[in-house]
Amino acid sequence: DEREAGEDRLLHGGAEQRIQQDSDELLRVEEGSLYPALHRLEQSGLLAGEWSETDNGRRARFYSLTERGRRQLSLERASWQRISRGVELVLRLV
Repeated sequence: DEREAGEDRLLHGGAEQRIQQDSDELLRVEEGSLYPALHRLEQSGLLAGEWSETDNGRRARFYSLTERGRRQLSLERASWQRISRGVELVLRLV
């Protein structure tokens, strides 16, 4: 596991597989879309990136949420919960 306990760290290389595994194979993210998104989030101050060494001695880029990123994530989660609740209510009527 490339993430350390209690940390919001995402390994740059192999992140696509990590997302796929963590989502029970429900989400698939292409490398060509993930890394530009990570860079945009870093540029907007929502993520902080740093180069570090993995357990096997390879240099890799790790990302972590900034405080601003944590606040934004909280807002996005609340929004998703409202939207998904609305969809659930509509689907009950079908």
